[in-house]
Amino acid sequence: MPAHRHPTVQDHVALAEIDLTGELMIAAAAASEERLSADLIDEVLHVEEADREVAEAP
Repeated sequence: MPAHRHPTVQDHVALAEIDLTGELMIAAAAASEERLSADLIDEVLHVEEADREVAEAP
């Protein structure tokens, strides 16, 4: 029989991802255009310029 997890254990990474997904959903609902631009997504997710440069590097 599998061990049960303690009810107060939280997955902080999963909770952060849920919060960010919620922020994106709110931004998408409020946007006048059909799709969010990459810049707006970065703004909503609080991506810094340095983070963008690392992500775009080959």
